[in-house]
Amino acid sequence: MTTNDKSPPLQGIRVIELGTLIAGPYAGGLLAQFGAEVIKVETPGDGDPLRSWRKLHNGTSLWWYSQSRNKKSITVNLKSPEGQQIVRDLVKDADIVIENFRPGTLESWGLGWEQLKEVNPALIMVRVSGYGQTGPYRDRPGFAAIAESMGGLRYLAGYPDRPPVRVGVSIGDTLASLYGVIGALLAMHHLKVNGGKGQFVDIALYEAVFGVMESLIPEFSGMGYIRERSGASLPGISPSNTYPCKDGRYVIIAGNSDSIFRRLMQAIGRKDLAEDPRLARNDGRVEHNTLIDHAITDWTLKHGLEEVLEVLEAAAVPSGRIYTAADIHADPHYRERGMIESCTLPDGKPIEMPGIVPKLSETPGETKWLGPALGEHTDALLAGLGFTGERIQDLRARGIV
Repeated sequence: MTTNDKSPPLQGIRVIELGTLIAGPYAGGLLAQFGAEVIKVETPGDGDPLRSWRKLHNGTSLWWYSQSRNKKSITVNLKSPEGQQIVRDLVKDADIVIENFRPGTLESWGLGWEQLKEVNPALIMVRVSGYGQTGPYRDRPGFAAIAESMGGLRYLAGYPDRPPVRVGVSIGDTLASLYGVIGALLAMHHLKVNGGKGQFVDIALYEAVFGVMESLIPEFSGMGYIRERSGASLPGISPSNTYPCKDGRYVIIAGNSDSIFRRLMQAIGRKDLAEDPRLARNDGRVEHNTLIDHAITDWTLKHGLEEVLEVLEAAAVPSGRIYTAADIHADPHYRERGMIESCTLPDGKPIEMPGIVPKLSETPGETKWLGPALGEHTDALLAGLGFTGERIQDLRARGIV
């Protein structure tokens, strides 16, 4: 766990998290890491399905412990009128609500934007869904895999002679959550600094992906150009590719600025290409990219990865190995920057978690505790709303909490 002696930047901000899995809850996790009190509302008995996703330790996902750090867990049956009222009571003193249900679901429970803003006019509500709160597709179920396809990312991933592939993480979900955090902080600034009012932030998974697709649409609109899959290379930027080494490993080389390209060519013994006027600028290098890639490959195949990296680093050419989890875990730079944190699971087992991003010089984020047990904070939070022990026991017996 990490500790610091300065107040976190979001201290005093209360967040009610109504979502499950990644899109939405990842945003709640980021806010919690920087000091917000994030109250995660979970279904009694089962909780967030993420608790049982991927690798488990004593029945609980290691992913859960990481993504849900610093959150409080309360179990509430959102389908029951009494449970819905508990959420309204929590929202009265909240700053932000995060949800990632299909549009219309919260409205059917009396917990939609129109209902909650009546409870708290200053509320900021982050709404993450597959296709957004409006439009002809709003009612469709949407997961990151579909959003990555609709947003244009999947079509570009892989090699041109093979079907599109996916990135090995749910990048659409995390991008949506990042936009959700940005939107929440923008809305909070408007509310607290500009004298504005509460509002909701509408995040569509496909739009979060589409938002990072660079020049995809301008190139199509202006020139009719459709970018295609290009394997490990970066289209229109040369050289930038993955190259095989003598020992069977691979090196990533990005020599795509004019000065770096010249240094790269000199480092691999190709002064002729370094001084070739056709290759002086990127547009010329793109035209002759095959020539350049062959020259680099001829050189890398004569050397092992470590030697390749040594030569390129000496020449100040951006390059690197392809990291596995084991490589990351052993890397001294990760350690020096605090990107591998030592923590302890509830049974005392030591575990390491990813460090917190971004790094603030005066008010850094921190890990206070790992993802909580299901309903761990239910009694304390209900007591804070004025519920007696007897009433809490009755609600629990009837499956409301």
